[in-house]
Amino acid sequence: MPAVSDMKDAGTPAAAVAGVLDDFDSVADAWWPVIFRYALSSLRDPDAAATLAQDCLMRAWHNRHAFRGDASLRTWLMQIAVNLVRDYGRNRRLQFWRNLRSMPSSVEAAAESLAGRDLSPEARAAIQQQVEAVWAVTATLAERQRTVFLLRFVEEMDVAEIAAATGMAEGTVKVHLFRALRAVRGRMERRQ
Repeated sequence: MPAVSDMKDAGTPAAAVAGVLDDFDSVADAWWPVIFRYALSSLRDPDAAATLAQDCLMRAWHNRHAFRGDASLRTWLMQIAVNLVRDYGRNRRLQFWRNLRSMPSSVEAAAESLAGRDLSPEARAAIQQQVEAVWAVTATLAERQRTVFLLRFVEEMDVAEIAAATGMAEGTVKVHLFRALRAVRGRMERRQ
């Protein structure tokens, strides 16, 4: 039986994937960080991201026997995560107080992790400002553009995987990715 790490690529036989899903602890250990990272990059709220990652794995556990193997395990889990992020966004829009919260400190943590220890404080501050600017621009994208952008550049999924995870056609994914990149580049150039 293939290891859980082997399930990251598309094209695994359904029987092999079903065998791995029987050992769901290893699936959860392998995929929780990936799901959490996507949720955190989408929501920028560590608590909500952790809850969403847990919900995603719970849904996958409850529906593991319905998994047909038409897509890779990664695509299947990310499709669940994308739907949960979308649902969370819809619910969040209904709650006014959540819209008033300030940007979480996770942006600073992300900027800090990108900055090398050998950089000067000025260089670190410049990198942090760039990361904050990209997050701010990403937050203004339309929902589909933001989802495609994050799946492509945070989760490094290819167009076919994104299409399968979001339920969009590959051409639609390419259009949303193109528009998101154009918007991010344009807004970043205006900020400079």
